[in-house]
Amino acid sequence: MSDPNKSAETENAAVQDAVAPGDAAATEAPEADEASVLAAENAALKDRILRTLAEMENLRRRTEKEVADSRAYAVTKFAADMLTVADNVRRAIESVPADQRDGAAVKPFLEGVELTERDLLNTLERHGIRKVEPKGERFDPNRHQAMFEVEDPSVAAGTVLQVMQAGYVIGERVLRPAMVGVAKGGPKTADTAA
Repeated sequence: MSDPNKSAETENAAVQDAVAPGDAAATEAPEADEASVLAAENAALKDRILRTLAEMENLRRRTEKEVADSRAYAVTKFAADMLTVADNVRRAIESVPADQRDGAAVKPFLEGVELTERDLLNTLERHGIRKVEPKGERFDPNRHQAMFEVEDPSVAAGTVLQVMQAGYVIGERVLRPAMVGVAKGGPKTADTAA
């Protein structure tokens, strides 16, 4: 008769031999899965870092543009208020009748007011504010405000004939559009015909 303990040991050994090769494969499979998980995490982190870097670069560019705009257009409200002063100085000069401009009392006063106007306009220009006198130019609705039309067949339609109030620009932006009278009834220009 055979020993029951011996046969049980033999069966256990056979089971262990059968399980051992499977355990080696099972041990290798988690390592392979772990490597692929780490590679996926690495790719995801790399993607996040690249996106964050791109976002930071865009933010830097936007901030630089906003700072530049702030510097260029910081005086906009003050400049708009000063335009009234410039207009009033011009009106004072124009209010003196032509026949009285050479009078002994008026001439030095008028020269002083004209000098003040030039100094005011130069100061505005140093800060990026330029006066726009569009007489004779083509009407531009972005820079001019048409107040009326003038029938004049000798001038191309859409040409600015009169400037009622000068316009001003700050940098590339319109601070105040020029109020103008525009020609109508004249020959069409290439811009108008197209």
